[in-house]
Amino acid sequence: MNKKILIVEDEVAIQNILKNYLEDAGYEVETAIDGMEGYSKFQSGSFDLILLDIMMPKIDGYVVLEMIRKESNIPVMMITAMGDVVDQIKAFELKVDDYITKPFDIKLVLVRVEALLRRSEANVRRLIGEKNLLKYRDLVMDMQGMEVFEGGNKLELTHKEFEILKLLLENQNRVFTREMLLDQLWGYDFFGNPKVVNVHVQNLRKKMMGDYVETVRGVGYKVGSEN
Repeated sequence: MNKKILIVEDEVAIQNILKNYLEDAGYEVETAIDGMEGYSKFQSGSFDLILLDIMMPKIDGYVVLEMIRKESNIPVMMITAMGDVVDQIKAFELKVDDYITKPFDIKLVLVRVEALLRRSEANVRRLIGEKNLLKYRDLVMDMQGMEVFEGGNKLELTHKEFEILKLLLENQNRVFTREMLLDQLWGYDFFGNPKVVNVHVQNLRKKMMGDYVETVRGVGYKVGSEN
């Protein structure tokens, strides 16, 4: 599957240049015209990389980056006319991955995009190796080693939390009632309080930065489809 890139840029001409070249290079691209739209698309979509301007309407790129970093370690490259050292230092303090100043050479942008994506994939392989993996948005589940990473960071999950997440990820868009989860993960001979499922799901959510497990009111829980 092609890598998916989000461009957050308020100058339409630059946005189109980046979009056209990236699509010609084989990437899937979405665009946003301001900081609010960019953050909204980040939350609702699943991207491998974000190209982010700083000076934009509504909220600037620094604020967008800060909000993204509260939820994800997705690679972010800033492309901006702000070339002062203090501007770059601020961006790197907010954990940007790369910084390119305008005017830019589009070939350089493409090369650095490729480098960032390679680095991101290498970090995952270094952490967990080429094993039996289940990937969803920023989550990578090593089903052999029973480990879960979010944005490259290992999550400390209990055995039951791991099992709940695995079941939901393997059955995207399928709603599981509390009784179904008890039957499949605890067994038919469970005689405890059925609300134990709610407790495990709540604890699981607290350990993840992203909002992956949805509550279907009055029914149960699910993980939505990536597409």
